[in-house]
Amino acid sequence: MAPSGSRSDDCWRVLYWIPVLFISLIVAWSYYAYVVQLCIESIENMGEKIVYLLVYHVLFIMFVWSYWQTIFTKPMNPLKEFHLSHPDKELLEREDRRESQQEVLRRIAKDLPIYTRTMSGAIRYCDRCLLLKPDRCHHCSACEMCILKMDHHCPWVNNCVGFANYKFFMLFLAYSLLYCLFVTATDLQYFIQFWTNGLPDTQAKFHIMFLFFAASTFSVSLAFLFAYHCWLVCKNRSTLEAFRAPAFQHGPDKNGFSLGTNKNFRQVFGEEKKYWLLPVFSSLGDGCSFPTCLVNQDPEQPSLPPGHNPSIKSVGESHQFPPKPLRESQSRLLNNGQSEGSEDRDKRGTSNPALTIEKET
Repeated sequence: MAPSGSRSDDCWRVLYWIPVLFISLIVAWSYYAYVVQLCIESIENMGEKIVYLLVYHVLFIMFVWSYWQTIFTKPMNPLKEFHLSHPDKELLEREDRRESQQEVLRRIAKDLPIYTRTMSGAIRYCDRCLLLKPDRCHHCSACEMCILKMDHHCPWVNNCVGFANYKFFMLFLAYSLLYCLFVTATDLQYFIQFWTNGLPDTQAKFHIMFLFFAASTFSVSLAFLFAYHCWLVCKNRSTLEAFRAPAFQHGPDKNGFSLGTNKNFRQVFGEEKKYWLLPVFSSLGDGCSFPTCLVNQDPEQPSLPPGHNPSIKSVGESHQFPPKPLRESQSRLLNNGQSEGSEDRDKRGTSNPALTIEKET
């Protein structure tokens, strides 16, 4: 017999799908109301009917496709190099003194491209997944795993939005906004006829009325949400980083990962323009290491020979980290406009705070 705790977890997982089911029902009803009740039953002009149906189905397909990808794209796990080996786990568990535990984490982290810290200056370590957190990685309590470049956990897709599906999420917002705006604009004249008694007295008039209210309401909320995430993309920040700036060895820096608007956009949507509008994965990098605009060199993270850039590796490539971390991008990608800010950071000093194990969600 299954443990009661396991059955309780399964019940909660089923409840998590209620928001997704709600959105799916709204979309299914909107399809029926627009295609059947508005276009087929109410619009008499054949040319107008064909154009509306054609544009509507293009937006509907792209909207559903991007929504599907956002829901069912599984978050990517950090690479095995970031997980503690069995001997390291045993060594960390045996050591009771904080200084000894620091040495274990220091030895593991020195050969990995990890540059962010906790607010107290410690190496970011997850004691539930037993791994050193890559930059921009956070543990999600709902997914019960560490999520690469975690943005937020979205109940409307029952999934974490992160490195693996952030592009899909952006396209989902864009196409859902266009979908609602198109429905609102094309339904407006018939909505006006509803109030002026210009429509025949059938059930179609009520579908037309509620369709306009639903589409216009969702348009407003989606417009604000999409604009906010466009701002985040241009700044190369996640939602978590917008609320709490990532901390580096010299301290918090909200613009630490910003490379300029153009490069920030390509970090999410990729280099090939033909994939920008399609819900297929094209983001740059492997999700574990990111180029930065920082000039300060971490004393414990020596530089690599020039010409090595981890951000252009595709997801399918083998992930073999070199013995020295990747730091070339921290000086090469610095914009001229940021030189004054970097000089100010240099004046603060480059002392490396002591490493401690700190639990961070």
